[in-house]
Amino acid sequence: MILVTGGAGFIGSNLHAALVRRGHETVVVDRLGGAGKWRNLASHPPARLLPPEELTAFLDTRPPLEMVFHLGAVSETTATDGDLVWASNVELSLLLWNWCTARGARLVYASSAATYGDGAAGFEDDIAALSALRPLNLYGWSKHAFDLQVARMLASGQPRPPQWAGLKFFNVYGPNEYHKGSMVSVVKVKHDELAAGQAPRLFRSDQAGLADGEQRRDFIWIGDVVDVLLWLLDTPAASGLFNLGTGQARSYRDLARAVCAAAGKPDQVEFVDMPVTLRGHYQSFTEARMHRLRAAGYAPAFTPLEEGVRRYVQDFLVAANPFL
Repeated sequence: MILVTGGAGFIGSNLHAALVRRGHETVVVDRLGGAGKWRNLASHPPARLLPPEELTAFLDTRPPLEMVFHLGAVSETTATDGDLVWASNVELSLLLWNWCTARGARLVYASSAATYGDGAAGFEDDIAALSALRPLNLYGWSKHAFDLQVARMLASGQPRPPQWAGLKFFNVYGPNEYHKGSMVSVVKVKHDELAAGQAPRLFRSDQAGLADGEQRRDFIWIGDVVDVLLWLLDTPAASGLFNLGTGQARSYRDLARAVCAAAGKPDQVEFVDMPVTLRGHYQSFTEARMHRLRAAGYAPAFTPLEEGVRRYVQDFLVAANPFL
């Protein structure tokens, strides 16, 4: 039995679909709400769906869990309720760490590239480098806080799950993200602009010497993310804190060009001023260092941006049913 927190969300539902295809019995912890999030699970219903407030009682029954994928979180980079974010992103993660340690279950949890802040301290996923990081927002700070807790527990020799992995997700895009509102991927936003008859809009640069549209991020196709998660399931010896990107930063201009090509539209963009609320809090460059995951044994190549965007647009965004 495998437990997936956030299993009705974007990454969680893609992982859950893959687990169901493999024949695993799954328990999903999430809320479906009233915004159509249930559609993320429509083609692959879980064996059981638990609201988050029932998770502790469920764990008290000592279910025979092989693996816990802890992907649920308050993930909005604009979140302001510190108490809620701490309870969801730190305390719940610690509860699951301790439960997996006590029961001998394996644990994979979601960290985030938001822990790297403006990138001035680099993108090194070695636990020894954590103290230098300065996240720019509450969400990133909460993920960083739990990474630091893990580092302290490991350094002090405390017991740990038989396998543990923290994944610093970079900019993931793909199907089943439609419930995320303002937090959907830039690929989806640019496609929606094209579908509305508009040119894709990109932020003007707020940094001297950086051209408009040349802000660069490490964009990763959801299928590659799921492949890494399944590899961890199949590789019990792999433990550690790992970046999960492609290892290659690409510009927003490249991304807009790829969306236009996938949609069969002219390659045109419009530049707009960056909102005041983002200035000084915007990551203009992210690029995952992937050597530690590679050293742990993960060998497959990552999907190039142009191919991932083509799949997303042509196989999902223009399909009658855009859900996985």
